[in-house]
Amino acid sequence: MLTVCWAAKGGSGTTVVSCALALLHARRAPTWLIDLAGDVPAALGFEEPSGAGILDWIASSADASALTAISVPACERLDVIPRGAAPTVTSNPRWAELGEHLAGLSTAVVIDAGTSPPPPSLAEVAQNRLLVTKPCYLSLRRSVGFTGPPPTGVVLVQEAGRALRADDVAFALQAPVVAEVTIDPAVARAVGAGLLVSRLPHSLAGNLRGLAA
Repeated sequence: MLTVCWAAKGGSGTTVVSCALALLHARRAPTWLIDLAGDVPAALGFEEPSGAGILDWIASSADASALTAISVPACERLDVIPRGAAPTVTSNPRWAELGEHLAGLSTAVVIDAGTSPPPPSLAEVAQNRLLVTKPCYLSLRRSVGFTGPPPTGVVLVQEAGRALRADDVAFALQAPVVAEVTIDPAVARAVGAGLLVSRLPHSLAGNLRGLAA
């Protein structure tokens, strides 16, 4: 199962949602978390890897077996493939090769694409394309302008004081809201203390458990 997460605007919570989904998958089976944004090590509380990453693999001619060699263990059954140092070139045909390989794995794979839409050739083979957004007019405006493969679902990060409802977001984006995540100070504390791996907050896990089922 290949899941790609992205947002149209910074601060939407894409990395935290991606990490939480990967951690929930890893409770049952081996899982890969691929970091295209560069924030996963900080969110999971481990040191920034200094070796090659997924962007270096894209820029190389290495075959798919090399992906295991650049992965970094985060916890039991969860390996992270870091971003790496090479520049992002979304038109590189290697993205299609990567997508086909990942989509065919029995291992669950979650990709954190951050605030940039994932490369189209990667997104189009993902079984789940999740747009992470707050019910915010500016976020929705940017999301509607996305020209790649449409999201299969929306993860809505709810915060107090917003006028837009889940139905409004689903209508604007023409995609179902598949999970609603309530902003919880416990999540920020867990990330800040580097404890997301060992103490995934119950509210976050509960909100996303259905997606990881």
